[in-house]
Amino acid sequence: MSTERLRIGFLPLVDAALPILAHELGFAEAEGLSLDLVRDVTWATVRDRLLYGHTDMAHMVAPLAIATALGRDRPATPMAVPFVLGLNGNAITFSTALGDACGLGDTLGDPYRVGATLRAVAAARAAEGRRLRFGVVHRYSSHNYMLRYWLAGVGIRPDDDVEIVVTSPTFAADALAAGEVDGICVGEPWNSIAVDRGVGRIALATAQIWRRGVEKVLAMRADIAEDRGDATLRLIRALHAAAEHFVRPDTADASAAILAQPRYLDASPDAIQRAITDRIRLVSGGTPIHYPDFMFQHREAANFPWRSQAAWLYAQMTRWDGRAYDANDAAIAAATFRPDLYRAALAGSGAVLPGASSKLEGALGAPIGAGSTQGRLMLGNDRFFDGRSFDPDDIAGYLATMP
Repeated sequence: MSTERLRIGFLPLVDAALPILAHELGFAEAEGLSLDLVRDVTWATVRDRLLYGHTDMAHMVAPLAIATALGRDRPATPMAVPFVLGLNGNAITFSTALGDACGLGDTLGDPYRVGATLRAVAAARAAEGRRLRFGVVHRYSSHNYMLRYWLAGVGIRPDDDVEIVVTSPTFAADALAAGEVDGICVGEPWNSIAVDRGVGRIALATAQIWRRGVEKVLAMRADIAEDRGDATLRLIRALHAAAEHFVRPDTADASAAILAQPRYLDASPDAIQRAITDRIRLVSGGTPIHYPDFMFQHREAANFPWRSQAAWLYAQMTRWDGRAYDANDAAIAAATFRPDLYRAALAGSGAVLPGASSKLEGALGAPIGAGSTQGRLMLGNDRFFDGRSFDPDDIAGYLATMP
């Protein structure tokens, strides 16, 4: 097998682990791939490198791949997402002042109780003419949609009662420290860095908002997926092997040490290791608490690109962009996720392959068996905090019920 070189863009986040480990631990090399990992500081730059051919593939927030395919903010470019790099893994962190004002305790709060206190604080601040401001990592990010979904669900109107602005993950703690934002919704280790610096207090994990929320993905232009199809399939296999390794408890310390290196996350190994092992330090100097599935990288076919996940993101995009539902746009969004490539890469391996490409999202409160074409598939709790479910075949009906 000849060695093929792939350039992959990423941001310094714990959920960039799989391409980094695939490179560092030889999983890519075993598939005949040589990976060049290109670090950036904003999602816009990651996207632009990809579109202009400076990289071949990228670690990317899932909604940005869909927005790019739909031509939001720039000319439309067909995209392909054949692999999900992780579910969950983000948090909503308040400034220490806002945390005190909301009476946050020493455990993760209940979304409704935290929302009620935040609503009162937001109303008081708005009456004083200085609305609360929250930072998210990109307009088209799961962070933005998770934050908005929660705020709206507890009676806080995004853009009216509070402001939402964009801040790079790497500068989120600085934005809190400078008082430029009152809260952030970012991925790890940047919530933990804000906490360890004493400028932030974690209020909620986004897994409390959507228990199996799709997060980062492997994204590429659709023409690259076609023209370099064999390399794409090989990379999927390498990432799948890296995911199996990453979730083993005995590898957490070594993985954290690799990710902490300056060329990757350039962050504390301890903060990274806490995220990997589902332990969250909520307040500076506090004892980390265990929150199961804070990050979710492999079990339950977590790496499978469900088209229903893409459809939910499209629904949120439609909702918050103030656009009408468009069946053609919905089809483009769903088709951006490519379960066909995932199946082609892993057929004949030990990987679990779901039989369906779409499912009812948010409908499961307990583990249940699901149909598969290979292996035994179990799906766990995927509830939304408000008890709603999402039917990808009735997006218009779903949107009509939104507050």
